[in-house]
Amino acid sequence: MDDDRRDAAIAAWREAATRMLGAVGWDGERLAVRRYRGGVSLAFTAPMDALYAATDLNEWAWGAAADALASGERPRLEGLEFVAAVERLRATIAGERRPALLAIHDAARERGITFLAGEDEISLGSGRGVVRWPVDALPDPGGIRWDEIHDVPIALVTGSNGKTTVVRLLAAMARQGGRLTGTSSTEGVTVQGKTAGEGDYSGPEGARLVLRHPEVEVAVLETARGGLLRRGLPVQRADVAVVTNIAADHLGDFGVGSLEELAETKLLVARAVDERGRVVLNADDPTLVRASSSVLAPIVWFSLEPGDQIVTRHLDQGGRAAVLEGDSLVLVGGGPREVLGRVGALPITAGGAARYNVANALAAAAAAEGLGVPVDAMRATLCRFGLDPSDNPGRANLYERDGVRIIVDYAHNPHGIAALAGALERVPSRRRLVVIGQAGDRDDAAIREMARAALALRPDRVVAKEMDAYLRGRARGEVPGIIADELRRAGLPEAAIGTSPGELPAVEEALDWARPGDMLILMLHQERNRVEELLRRRGWKAV
Repeated sequence: MDDDRRDAAIAAWREAATRMLGAVGWDGERLAVRRYRGGVSLAFTAPMDALYAATDLNEWAWGAAADALASGERPRLEGLEFVAAVERLRATIAGERRPALLAIHDAARERGITFLAGEDEISLGSGRGVVRWPVDALPDPGGIRWDEIHDVPIALVTGSNGKTTVVRLLAAMARQGGRLTGTSSTEGVTVQGKTAGEGDYSGPEGARLVLRHPEVEVAVLETARGGLLRRGLPVQRADVAVVTNIAADHLGDFGVGSLEELAETKLLVARAVDERGRVVLNADDPTLVRASSSVLAPIVWFSLEPGDQIVTRHLDQGGRAAVLEGDSLVLVGGGPREVLGRVGALPITAGGAARYNVANALAAAAAAEGLGVPVDAMRATLCRFGLDPSDNPGRANLYERDGVRIIVDYAHNPHGIAALAGALERVPSRRRLVVIGQAGDRDDAAIREMARAALALRPDRVVAKEMDAYLRGRARGEVPGIIADELRRAGLPEAAIGTSPGELPAVEEALDWARPGDMLILMLHQERNRVEELLRRRGWKAV
C-alpha cells in the first residue's frame, strides 16, 4: 500500500468510525492509527463490556472505508443500510452490556486494586488477597469488603531471549526467601515450583491463573510479545518489570517491522510500574537503551560491562544497577553494595561460559530486590540453581553417556543460537550434530537467517526438523526444506544435511548417529518432555 492510498484509507476509516461511534452512543472514545511499512493498524477505545460489538463496529468502519476507496467517493454514512447497521450494533452492545462489571471495575481502579476479567468470571486483588465472582452473579460495589482485598507483589518479565530463565530464577529466589510463588511462562503455570498448568501460558490467561490462586504470595509472569499486541498488558499494576533484550524475531507480525518497534512493544510492561517500583533493563542492548527514554518509572540497569557509560552515568545520578565486577555479580548504587556471588560458583553460568546466563542472573537479582527478596536468599539461589536440570528444563541442559554429550536448549532465533554457540565454543567435541527447526509464522528470510546462525555451532551434520504443532499456514516439509536449502547455499555438504518429519524422529536419528566424543545439540520446542523421557529410557544421565 503506497502512502497516498494509505492516507486515503485512514481518512475514510476515521470518518466512518467517528460517525458510527456517535450513532451508537460512544462519542467519547478515542481513535488510534499506527502506520508501518506496507500497512496500518486502526483501532479505537470502547467500553470493556463491549469487546465483540467494538470489533464488529471496526470491521463495519473498515468495510465502509474500503467501499469508498473503490468508488472514489466518501463513505456512505446515511440511508437505510447505515440505519440497519446502527440498529444491529446497538443490539449487540445491549446484549453485551454489564453495568455491574463496569461499576466494580471503576471502584477497583479508584482503590488501586487489580481487576481481572476472563474465563466467565471477574476477580479483585491477587494471590492471597483475591476474591472472585461469576460474571452473571456480580455484587454491588458498595457491598464488597474492600478492606479484605489486596494485591501481592507482581513482576512482569519480557524480552526476546532469556524470559523463561529469568522467571524461573526470580521465582526460585522468592521461594528461597520464604514466599509462596506462582509463575506463568511459555512452559506453563507453576505454584511453589509445582506444575499447575501445562503449555504456553505466557499471555493474559496464564497471568490470571497465577493471580487468582489464593495461596500465591508473589507472582512472576512471563509476558510475551504476542499477548501484548493482541490483548495488551495482563495487569494494570506491577511492582517490577524486566526486559531482558531485544533481538530480531517475529519481525513483520502485527506491523512490528524493526527492532525499534519491537522494543516499543516490549516496553509496554514498564507502563504497569509506577514511581514506587522499578523497571529492570539491559544496558548492553543498544536498542533497549535508546528506547528507554519512554520509561517513566525508576530504571535499574544490568550489565556485563563494568565500565558501561549508561550504567556509570546512572550510578552518578544515584541510580541502582546489577553489574559484573571482575568475577563477581554485584548490586551497586542507590543503596547498599551487595556481592551476590562469583561467576565460577554459579552453576547456571557453566563456569562463566554461558555469559547470557550471567546476564539473566543479574536481571533476576535486580528484580528480586524490587520484590523485597532478602539478599541472602538471592545468594543461596544463585549458588544452587542449575545443579538440577529440573531447575531450568530445556535451557542448556547437559546429558552424558558413553562419551557422548547432549545439549538440550530452547534457542529459537539467531540471537539465542549465537548465545548458545558462545557458551559451547570451548567445549571439546569430535563431531557435532545440530537439530534445528522453526515455526511457520516466520518469513523465508528469517528462517534462512536462523539456518545460517546454526553454522556458528560448527556442525558436522544438521537435521532440520518439522514442527507440526507450529506449521501456522505452512505446508508440511516447507520449513525444513527452506532450512536445508539455506545450509546448502552456505556451503554445507549435501551429505551433512538431513530433514526429519518431527522433533522426536530427529532426536532418534541424532542418537543413532552419535559416537564417543560427539556432541548433539538439540534445539527442542515441541516434544521436549517426550525427548527427555526417551533419554531416560536409554540410560542418559543429566549432568
